Amino acid sequence: MLRYLIRRLNLFLATSVMMIAVLFYATSLFPVERSLALSGIHAPSESQQAQIAQDYKLNENQAWQFLAYSQQRLTGNLGVSLTSHQSVVNELSAVLPASFELAIMAGMIAIFLGVPLGVLASQSQHKLTQNTIMAITLTGYSIPVFGLGLYLILWFGVELGWLPISGQLNLLYEIKPVSGFMLIDILLSDSPYRIPAFKDALLHIILPATTLAVLPFTVVVRSTRSAMMNVMNQTFIRAAEARGTHTHRIILRHALPNALIPVLKQLGLMLGSFASYAIVVEVIFSWPGVGSWLVSGIYQRDYTVIQGGILAVALLIIFLSILIEVLHTVFNPLSRKDLYAAH
Repeated sequence: MLRYLIRRLNLFLATSVMMIAVLFYATSLFPVERSLALSGIHAPSESQQAQIAQDYKLNENQAWQFLAYSQQRLTGNLGVSLTSHQSVVNELSAVLPASFELAIMAGMIAIFLGVPLGVLASQSQHKLTQNTIMAITLTGYSIPVFGLGLYLILWFGVELGWLPISGQLNLLYEIKPVSGFMLIDILLSDSPYRIPAFKDALLHIILPATTLAVLPFTVVVRSTRSAMMNVMNQTFIRAAEARGTHTHRIILRHALPNALIPVLKQLGLMLGSFASYAIVVEVIFSWPGVGSWLVSGIYQRDYTVIQGGILAVALLIIFLSILIEVLHTVFNPLSRKDLYAAH
């Protein structure tokens, strides 16, 4: 197992280096001076220019420049924003929690709704129920996320007026940031308006989280259905049925835990698409996360923000993909058997 973890770690490092190499090449294509694209400092003084040249080895060959660039980025030096003149790392750390909060909420919606529907689709004896559930998932998978978001805004925000359509919290509430997660910060606050603020934050997150949850929801339903149909035909399930075990107990205690293992793997495979959808959703709903921050940097030609945002998103996807693969190997008996047999 230790060797397997070391191989996964080496894979993470190798993939990260490849991603940094792409960004390093992209800096040479930016229509600005290389020192500005790397550091984000406008009109640097002589000492600043000398420091930039030393940090990024601008007077050396491309190999040394790439090594210096990799060292600076991997050690957290992402430069300064060209528009705000603030550290890119500080700006990134300020917007990351909002993206995580939205992604976690969307993931919870997808799992808590998708797993029961997937089980129902696999166990229902009525063709109408099965076809209806699969039609819903196919429709959700096919509809463009930007179209869905705009329709939800039009229906529930504009016409019905039930839910807010932008932002994370009403500006009337002043909540001191502690963890960066708005819902948690509200609960930790000593504000007398804590309960109304928490309700308002929940209302703000419903539309963007629902929009973002559609893609993983369809994947969870289809994967759960397929996995449950496969597991229910296994020998140990037949043995439990022969012993007279109740169907609900068989599903909850034996079939579902085994069926969720391939679902976990499918979720890992769709992280890239999920991140792309999240960026679009954040822009549509003006959610103050990494996606909105990155798109704003693209519009403003903030080259250090573009590099920092792309690198952060890519490293998170790589890390989470490998983490899910490791968890899949740990919880899947067949994968552990293959792993130990390989040694």
